[in-house]
Amino acid sequence: MDFLDLPQLSSAGGSVRLPGSKSISNRVLLLAALSDGVTDVRDLLASDDTERMLDALKALGLGVAHLGGENWRITGGGGQFPVKQAELFLGNAGTAFRPLTAALALAGGDYTLKGVARMHERPIGDLVDGLRQLGADITYLGNEGYPPLHLMPATIQPGGVVQVRGDVSSQFLTGLLMALPLTGETVVVEVVGELISKPYIEITLATMARFGVIVERDGWQRFTIMAGSRYVSPGTIYVEGDASSASYFLALGAIGGGPVRVEGVGQDSIQGDVKFAEALAKMGAHIEMGPNWMEARAPEGGLVAVDLDCNHIPDAAMTLATAALFAKGTTTLRNIASWRVKETDRIAAMAIELRKLGAEVEEGADYIRVTPAALHPAAIDTYDDHRMAMCFSLAAFGTPLRINDPKCVAKTFPDYFERFAAVTKAAPVIAIDGPSASGKGTVAGRVAQALGYAYLDSGALYRLTALAAKQAGVDWADESSVAKLAAVLDVEFSGNDIRLNGTLVGDAIRTEEMSAGASKVAALPAVREALLFRQRAFNTLPGLVGDGRDMGSVIFPKAPLKVFLTASAEARAERRYKQLIEKGFSANLPDLLADLQQRDARDSQRSVAPLRQEADARLLDTTHLTIEQAVNQVLAWSREVSL
Repeated sequence: MDFLDLPQLSSAGGSVRLPGSKSISNRVLLLAALSDGVTDVRDLLASDDTERMLDALKALGLGVAHLGGENWRITGGGGQFPVKQAELFLGNAGTAFRPLTAALALAGGDYTLKGVARMHERPIGDLVDGLRQLGADITYLGNEGYPPLHLMPATIQPGGVVQVRGDVSSQFLTGLLMALPLTGETVVVEVVGELISKPYIEITLATMARFGVIVERDGWQRFTIMAGSRYVSPGTIYVEGDASSASYFLALGAIGGGPVRVEGVGQDSIQGDVKFAEALAKMGAHIEMGPNWMEARAPEGGLVAVDLDCNHIPDAAMTLATAALFAKGTTTLRNIASWRVKETDRIAAMAIELRKLGAEVEEGADYIRVTPAALHPAAIDTYDDHRMAMCFSLAAFGTPLRINDPKCVAKTFPDYFERFAAVTKAAPVIAIDGPSASGKGTVAGRVAQALGYAYLDSGALYRLTALAAKQAGVDWADESSVAKLAAVLDVEFSGNDIRLNGTLVGDAIRTEEMSAGASKVAALPAVREALLFRQRAFNTLPGLVGDGRDMGSVIFPKAPLKVFLTASAEARAERRYKQLIEKGFSANLPDLLADLQQRDARDSQRSVAPLRQEADARLLDTTHLTIEQAVNQVLAWSREVSL
């Protein structure tokens, strides 16, 4: 599985230009396809969801031309789809599947609509029921009430009144409203129950109006499309920046100091999720806003918890759940039942992953309650849900963490993590690599002490793994068994003390036997993988100095300062000899020299993470240097790179 490891963050600041809104993008594409005329769509979101819609429109015979960048030209069919028989795969794109279902059901043709497995678990029965009231011919190909679907030409009933539930997904009402002009009749839609996600209906109505169709409405319960309504191209239409995506960067500013500014959406937006800024302000954040931008800064006293009805910001509310990790008190987010029928059951998923980090979480049918606690490193599962990945990136302000399947952000924000990195600052790392007995451990420890940073002796983790394997009777060559032990090592580092399973083992892991064992288990790919995140989890504030053999190449490849510390084999053998004699161990200098030379060869020739000097690492040969001289040189370099 792909993953992205995030260090603990220290601050956030800067500006981000947002990608286009997913909700607006797919609405605009479909209405442009249904219009008379040619529409140039500017600033369209480049994502999986829009790709599914564009692919579908092409398959249906409509003119789709890429103008370069985020700009497309759609030649409308005037309410007709030239291709009358097609099978469409729409992935997990609800903003494509639901509206296309409605439009194709009323357009007249033989169509099959399918998606990924999760899409086939997302309910669509209420939309199908509404369409059948108009005379649509729709058959479920799997479970009743769920995709995939088979659509045949409809027999439109004149003077129709359609009832649709409003408490499951606003996309059902959106799909109906956008498709109804295709009937040529006056149709009234009555919403049964409370309409959730009202801001998304506002987007639908505003976008339809841009294409010449005005929907008459009586509050949120009754909507009327008049006979003769038809879509007409506005010529050129611009897609706003995505307000839901803005929430992550506004939250970064509110948590990490800021200011962080998002450009492309602001107070003039037609998207309801701009009101996320108001929710963040209730938590204490300082918010400023212009026509096409928003900006957030952290309050001096820190964020405070809120109890909030989130019906008006259903997607952006997810960001509040992770922002709650940094607020004083318990945050309650209510009226979020729609989370359960999204890309995943977001209430359940959010609760599971927040608990992994250490938070106390209570969940209900339509609410979630989050009480923060001291956060600890965790691997966050994302459930093929772009918003889970982006929301949990905020938790890096409290702890290093791993985001599994980070590429799922491609659904709405393909370069999210690059933009994220551009406006955040991570806890700094000094990576010191080198061969055995080169003095890197001593130098790294003293540099860490001088800077007030944490110290990671990565070699100790491999020595501990070798010791744990010996204690368990596991052969060091048994890769899978050793890796399993490495993954669950009960290790505690405290000052100069190292404990394994609660027992002091500092001296036990420094024997020649454990040195040899560490070198052997370190050559096993599965063991190195098992210890990868464990080592990266040391990257906390105020900073870290790590020593080993692959600190700069594998563990911390983006470290601002990398040092390759070495010395001649003879000098290293003499140092090792003196260490052993001082500790009361017997030692033989020629044997130590031969052993070091063998270990150098083994470490540099292993297939995984071999010992080598990285191109961007600074070479420090300590053959003729004292420890103090070596430490001072590393400290001088650290000042040069402005950690």
